[in-house]
Amino acid sequence: MSESKDFLRTIVEEDLRSGKYTKVITRFPPEPNGFPHIGHAKSICINFGIARDYKGHCNLRMDDTNPTTEDMRYVEALKDAVTWLGFKWADNVRFASDYFPKIYEYAVQLVTMGKAYVDSLNEEEIREYRGTIKEPGRRSVYANRSVEENLDLLARMKNGEFKDGEHVLRAKIDMSAANMKMRDPLLYRIRHAHHFRTGDEWCIYPMYDFAHCLSDYIEGVTHSICTLEFENNRDIYDWVLDELELKLPRPYQNEFARLGINYTVMSKRKLLELVNGGYVHGWDDPRLPTIAGYKRRGYTPESILNFCDQIGIAKANSMVDVAQLEFCIRDDLNTKVPRVMCVLDPLKVTIENYEGEETIDASYYPHDVPKVGSRKLPFTREIYIERDDFMENPPEGYYRLTPTQSVRLKHAYILTCKEVVKDASGAIVEIKAEYHPNSKSGEDTSNIKTKSAIHWVSAKHAHKVEVRLYERLYSNEAPDGLEDLNPDSLHVIQNAFVEPAVISEKPDVRFQFERQGYFYADPIDYTDKTPVFNKIVGLKDSWAKKAEVAPSTPKTEAKKPSIVEGVVAPMSESEQAHFDTYTKELGLNHEIANILARDEHLSSFYKETLTFVNSPISLANIVANEVARELKLEAPLKFSPKEIAELVTMIDEGTISTKIAKQVFEEIAKTGDKPTAIVEAKGLTQISDPQKLKPLIDDVIAKNPDNVAKYKAGNTNLFGFFVGQVLKNSGGKANPTVVNELVSETLKHV
Repeated sequence: MSESKDFLRTIVEEDLRSGKYTKVITRFPPEPNGFPHIGHAKSICINFGIARDYKGHCNLRMDDTNPTTEDMRYVEALKDAVTWLGFKWADNVRFASDYFPKIYEYAVQLVTMGKAYVDSLNEEEIREYRGTIKEPGRRSVYANRSVEENLDLLARMKNGEFKDGEHVLRAKIDMSAANMKMRDPLLYRIRHAHHFRTGDEWCIYPMYDFAHCLSDYIEGVTHSICTLEFENNRDIYDWVLDELELKLPRPYQNEFARLGINYTVMSKRKLLELVNGGYVHGWDDPRLPTIAGYKRRGYTPESILNFCDQIGIAKANSMVDVAQLEFCIRDDLNTKVPRVMCVLDPLKVTIENYEGEETIDASYYPHDVPKVGSRKLPFTREIYIERDDFMENPPEGYYRLTPTQSVRLKHAYILTCKEVVKDASGAIVEIKAEYHPNSKSGEDTSNIKTKSAIHWVSAKHAHKVEVRLYERLYSNEAPDGLEDLNPDSLHVIQNAFVEPAVISEKPDVRFQFERQGYFYADPIDYTDKTPVFNKIVGLKDSWAKKAEVAPSTPKTEAKKPSIVEGVVAPMSESEQAHFDTYTKELGLNHEIANILARDEHLSSFYKETLTFVNSPISLANIVANEVARELKLEAPLKFSPKEIAELVTMIDEGTISTKIAKQVFEEIAKTGDKPTAIVEAKGLTQISDPQKLKPLIDDVIAKNPDNVAKYKAGNTNLFGFFVGQVLKNSGGKANPTVVNELVSETLKHV
């Protein structure tokens, strides 16, 4: 158990101490409509971890109440994620659909009690009748139906006599409730869709709020732990269980803040867009934040668990730096993996005064790693070094091989350049050098001073390998959409060379390639004939911003990020009312709604923007992110809600892209100029004209013949590469939708 006790464990301990429960039972209830991501890993650690720490058990239950989006392959991916992270669920995997008959019985019971009714309003009318944060809702005229009529209609709904949307079952609670979720919430809806487990047995499916609490109760769950977005759903959870007067003990819901990571998206909708659009190579693409992606990239379960432990459990939403996750995998691999040599961009070196060959004993591990193991490094007349480890005209501070500067070959000899060989175009193709026989590592008597050691491989003995270099999928710290994709997130090197022991002896599946980073033998594509390695992470964070440190400030050892813990106050009635309006009426996601609802200034600013343009989602995203950031500076704003509305109008009309909108906002915040004037002055108008986009597309196609050939041969995953390159070359001004259509059409005729 963690030394620092989080608020959830404090609740559990108090419940055990008071005798409320004698055994802790938790559950992990994902929807099987996508592959689990790093946010699910946090939930897995919390639910399974608490059950383990208090000698209880955790159920794995699939919340399969929406047949149109669910699939058995997602179930298998969720099972694999839990197992890979080292947890075990109690008994068999459970499904909400296992309880459909019992949940239906509870619905009948509520109808019989006069606590639920069949409503025949359409979706738009239901929304209108719900009221606003200032005005109470109106109860449907159909709420006056008799118990007998409601029971008859519900049975006929179940038997498939009505069309989708013709009727719904609603709880009869309070149409004037401050928590708008309590204004007669839906319990069942008609959905004529094939379910991946129950087939066509059911024509009605329970809503999440109804199925969730009852599934928990049926399983004997004690602590139903949810993310903060379900905070307002807790009232429904309690109402259902209380009104049915179910015998004790019963479960209670507690919420924690969901995980947010910069340079990352964890919306299932956006992840599905990336997968289905071919922008990545499937759900296990190593660039995705899915657990399958991290697993294939080479992350270890221990690194993910350590990350989840470090970020802690909090009640306030926050953003975690992705560098913290990268720190965890480096920290884990540093003491585990062997060090070997791999040359990614080979430059041939011929050692003219060396004859024959020899083997050099070299340890796999540095002296500060408490592991043993070594291999034989073949040393020959011809070797490969990294191309950037030689410079003919080096800048000051360059310590590797030059025409006038010797360098040490790692584990071997000191090398001196004698001649630089170039081709007809002037490119360096070979270095002719000499070695110093008395300079061998560990036996050096040459007295030659060198400032660095470089890695190398024997040209005769090295194995050619494919190396996939991964960087962050998004180049924007807070990505919005496809225009923020990093076009250089994947670079495939097909002619890298690795020392022979890596392939012949296979001392591990993960390695530190000296001076390059940590790498993993791809579990799917790797073969002895064609070895493939994925870059897990670099040796240091190349994306980190350099902090300005005063000259007198001493350097200190980097510390692990501290755990963030604590509880924030629940929403006030007005905040909760704002939240319900934002989510139910305006369609905002829960995180954005939570930010706006809890900040009076932001909420007021947002409300005023809506008076200028009816675009609630686009406005909310800018206000909750860009405007919020400016307000934190506590300086007078140089813009008003009217300018933000003007900016959003240009986005909605397609005048500018969301990426360009961020650039325009920065200028607005700095100068106070009108958005339209900035766009016109800087020529930032989005390019939607096919005639203007076609040359950009043709240029990308012409410059990437190898990728075109691969695409035509069946590697359709490269489609995302072409789109990303066009967007990049347009400076973010190309319309992504139009580019998608044009690239698709162009590739058909190449």
